Amino acid sequence: MCGIAGGVWSHDARGLTIDELSRMTQSIAHRGPDGQGHLIIPSKTDPSIIDGRPSPGVALGFRRLSIIDLALGHQPLGNEDGSVQIVFNGEIYNYQQIRHRLEGSGHTFRSQSDTETIVHLYEDLGVDCFSHLNGMFALAIWDSHKDRLVLARDRLGKKPLYYTIQNGRLLFASELKSLMTLPGIDKQIDPGAIDLFLTYQYIPHPHSIYRGIHKLPPGHYAVFENGTLKIEKYWDVDWSKETPIDQPAASAQLRTLLSDAIRLRLRSDVPLGAFLSGGIDSSLVVAIAQQHLDKPIQTFSIGFSEADFDETHFAKMVADHVGTKHERFEVTPDAMSILDQLVNQYDEPFGDSSAVPTWYLSEMTRKHVTVALSGDGGDELFGGYERYRALKLSGQLQSWLPVHWLNQTWLMKRLPDSNARRSFLRRVRRFCEALGQPPIERYMNWIQIFGEASRLDLYQESFIEQLPDRNPVSFLADAWRNAGKRDLLSCASTADLQTYVPCDLMTKVDIASMANSLEARQPMLDYRLVEWAASLPSHLKLRGKQGKRLLMDTYYDLLPKEIWHRPKMGFGVPIAKWFRTTLRDRTYDALLGKDAVCHQYFRREAVASLVDEHMSGRGNQAYRLWNLLFLELWLRSDKAAG
Repeated sequence: MCGIAGGVWSHDARGLTIDELSRMTQSIAHRGPDGQGHLIIPSKTDPSIIDGRPSPGVALGFRRLSIIDLALGHQPLGNEDGSVQIVFNGEIYNYQQIRHRLEGSGHTFRSQSDTETIVHLYEDLGVDCFSHLNGMFALAIWDSHKDRLVLARDRLGKKPLYYTIQNGRLLFASELKSLMTLPGIDKQIDPGAIDLFLTYQYIPHPHSIYRGIHKLPPGHYAVFENGTLKIEKYWDVDWSKETPIDQPAASAQLRTLLSDAIRLRLRSDVPLGAFLSGGIDSSLVVAIAQQHLDKPIQTFSIGFSEADFDETHFAKMVADHVGTKHERFEVTPDAMSILDQLVNQYDEPFGDSSAVPTWYLSEMTRKHVTVALSGDGGDELFGGYERYRALKLSGQLQSWLPVHWLNQTWLMKRLPDSNARRSFLRRVRRFCEALGQPPIERYMNWIQIFGEASRLDLYQESFIEQLPDRNPVSFLADAWRNAGKRDLLSCASTADLQTYVPCDLMTKVDIASMANSLEARQPMLDYRLVEWAASLPSHLKLRGKQGKRLLMDTYYDLLPKEIWHRPKMGFGVPIAKWFRTTLRDRTYDALLGKDAVCHQYFRREAVASLVDEHMSGRGNQAYRLWNLLFLELWLRSDKAAG
């Protein structure tokens, strides 16, 4: 697990110097504190070419977090004659099988690293090699025979990769902060990205907060050749396909796929452990991992003083049942300090407040291990979210009753809002407000931070005029439609796997873990398991009020029964309370002060209305305020300076 950076150019006057490349990699040293490597190949003119076209120059930079082959896994790494060079961030879990095949066809290896496997596989297959890799990765390959740079990113977007074409050169890096070290980088803020951020609480690929910098989409590769960038998809799932299967057969296949996914991710030459929240997904990963090990796995959970946000007693219950070596960390969050840390580390606006406990958990876990398994992906694959059940119920109600009248009734208008995390009335209000809408709009209404009407009410007229002619909802809607004519649960989970998982969930975990030099692995997002689970009939996942039904049917005896029947808590912090206490003054100063930068985009009176409604207790605007405050603090940082 590492950090990569570099670029390619036609003329050395536009090339990267060793000092510039070193600054790029030093800025992401947290991703790889164990070593670094740099390679610069100047451009040159081949006299045998009639038009004198120069061979491009290239720079490849690398920071290493040693996980596998601690002695020989250094990068940049080349093939036998050095004509192919790679910098690689991630882990390839099936590299030993691939290596065995490559050795049989005559390739010579000088290390035990997974990185070298990619180099030789590329020699054989070119860009077709990426579909053979099972893992998480962002990489750059320089092919001197073809004078081309190849970038690629894993299927689910577990590892980030930013790129830009500016001043006659292509530049790339694992994080935005690496690109920001270079002089002359265009840091013009994209108004459309702000609109997307306030919709989703993240900025979706291929966009970034800056107009000229992009994210390579998950499951894609890019080839920069002859000054032209071409992006292609290498992973293309038929999300509309449903495979008929009964529960016993599905359970048998699930046992095989999940067990193998976890087994592959236990390979490490450094200490390995697992996050254990006490929820179903992390508990299953830990329990199955323990079956593959001959000694207790180390597990880690994080606790808070507020009972509504603490589930560590469930984690201990699982740890005792499975027999792990468990560590519980008690945290009293410093709201102001952690918010500043997140703004600095995430590089662009990112409003998922669960980044706070993820950060603390990663920080504490890294004191004991270098690699940690997590249960990410189980909700999306097996119908675990409450909103999936709500979507199914609302669809049934819509077919039975004239429910579009309900959200206009006197009763609905008088339902009080609540600040409690699991408030029944709050959930009823949100459910009813979306009734009568088409399914995509209904679902969007539940997951978005600011709806279209509330965003337009917030924006200055001058800002509205700068917005691109696109609807932010189309990012989710396009993903939703990939499920074709399948049922609503399948449509919603399909959309989440293509949008929320790479852009929110994987971004949150990657930045929080790598900022603490910790590698996080997600076996439930093994692409084989994702493809298979996506094709399952929804009745195997959601039955009545019970989500993750297939997991329960398959593994009920593996965990304490209390884990299967406990209420879902998620992973959060009490931001509603923070805004009325520790963050109160800072919120007023930042969002309503005379020097508030966001007022160049937003109407002050609209921001004040949200702040006052929350602070007075008339409503819960915590998530919207968290996103606005994060954005304001980011706008004040040097990251936003043009």
